[in-house]
Amino acid sequence: MKRTSRDIRTANRYEVLRQIIAESPTSRQELAAATGLSLATVATLVGELLDLRVITEVGFEDSAGGRPRGLIAVNASGGALIGVDIAETYVHAELFDLALNVLARADEAVRPGESRPEQVVGHVAAAVGSVIDRAGVEAARVLGVGVSMPGQVDRDTGVAEYAPNWNWHDVPLLDLLAEHLAHPLYLDNPLRACTVAELWFGAARGRGDAVVVNLGTGVGAGLALGGGLHRGVSNSAGEWGHTTLVLDGRLCHCGNHGCVETYVGAPGIMRNLRELSPRSTLLHPEDQTATIDALARATAENDPVALEVLRDTARYLGAGISDLINLLNPEVVVLSSWVASRLGEPLLAEVRRAVAGHALRRPLAATEIVLSPIPTDPVSLGAATFALEGALRSAGQRTARRTTARSRAAHPA
Repeated sequence: MKRTSRDIRTANRYEVLRQIIAESPTSRQELAAATGLSLATVATLVGELLDLRVITEVGFEDSAGGRPRGLIAVNASGGALIGVDIAETYVHAELFDLALNVLARADEAVRPGESRPEQVVGHVAAAVGSVIDRAGVEAARVLGVGVSMPGQVDRDTGVAEYAPNWNWHDVPLLDLLAEHLAHPLYLDNPLRACTVAELWFGAARGRGDAVVVNLGTGVGAGLALGGGLHRGVSNSAGEWGHTTLVLDGRLCHCGNHGCVETYVGAPGIMRNLRELSPRSTLLHPEDQTATIDALARATAENDPVALEVLRDTARYLGAGISDLINLLNPEVVVLSSWVASRLGEPLLAEVRRAVAGHALRRPLAATEIVLSPIPTDPVSLGAATFALEGALRSAGQRTARRTTARSRAAHPA
């Protein structure tokens, strides 16, 4: 699909705001140098963001004897954004100001047997209500709620088309949520959420091509190609967790055998542990989080079982990441989400070692493999960023309509 002038303008608006968030306070001249856009373009985009009250003027700085430069910064109090991370065992919500600082968090447990759409919607509504109350903000100040839903989603219609862990098919999730929440709603999945979070605030910021490997209960690879999020023709790009790693291997939720996810997702790691040491005290059969936490602690203590499970998991993960490096030739591969965060540097070191044994030398030499530097939940942050992008997009469309109306009034046919 060809990018329209509106698409390019929207992308430029995002890039300017990203830079302002990262470098506040900053000047229009510094923004032009950092983004590669012309000073005139930056000035126009800054004017739009000022009109939207997303940013504000904060004073002046000297400019080597010339006219003082006006400084701009994020207007953190100009509104609030909420990001919701729906997972198999929990719903996690975070409320952010416009500088994407976390103001409040809330969690709702999703227990076995509570996965019907109306039950999950109830948990989301409760979590959103909790963060608004805890942050002490007026509901009217919430510019939008971004919702991350595992599986295949249609972001335009707000439909969860297929969630294999819960066997959902064509669930109108945003319509159901709209019965409880009056805020603008935006739907996507964790792969895109993590990738957008890295593009705006993390290891993919300023990179042309990046892969964000999402390691949680499920597994996937978010793609940032050419400096922007790559969705694919049906918003399905990145389902790397359902590529075949082992022929005739473990049965996956998706119905196939040997998928990457069954070896390196949290349930897969639990199975790696169970197969190695069925009676290990590290194994908590009904609790993924407790098992991964126990493995992390035992790895730090050089427990031989934990170290072997970590190496086995990294071997599978390294083989899969090598395929991504050989295929996509990215600048950076980011290990993201809660499993990567908890297993941390020991997992990273083993993955780097495993990748070195599989990837082609030339693409590997150009690729960094790093842990996500984002200190909060990247899925919630990415989901909130979808809400921010949606608010900017809607405001930009309103501005364009007003401009067209004024032009027509000034030059009637």
